[in-house]
Amino acid sequence: MGLESLSFREMAPEDADAVEIVEKACFAIPWSRESFWKEAANENTVYLLALDGERVIGYAGCWISFEECQITNVAILPEYRGQGIGTKLFGAIIEAVKAKGVTAMTLEVRPSNAPARALYARYGFKDAGRRPHYYQDDGEDAIIMWNTKL
Repeated sequence: MGLESLSFREMAPEDADAVEIVEKACFAIPWSRESFWKEAANENTVYLLALDGERVIGYAGCWISFEECQITNVAILPEYRGQGIGTKLFGAIIEAVKAKGVTAMTLEVRPSNAPARALYARYGFKDAGRRPHYYQDDGEDAIIMWNTKL
């Protein structure tokens, strides 16, 4: 894929089917299509889609609570990884939430997910703790990361 066809836009409820395809390709315990439909309709969330032309190839989402937000998911279809799409998408969601008054962000990430941890560190996220046995599929811990200087 050439990155010249890459674009981003907010997720709408009618995108739930396409987002579910990305979710199932990326996660052992995927969220349902209905979950994405509800997230897209919620005024306290921001979900951005990464598009290759019209095809949904990734997404990032977060819940906003006052001036803080919690990243819920970041996913790129496996065949599109390693091309900088996740980096651009993550930057785009940070800009979107900053425009809504967010000044701090948090997320959980697997210790074994070195590419994601490097991405988050590039955007100023720092390790702030651990959640033991956080991931249901294999019991892996989660590293809690924060960026409080958006």
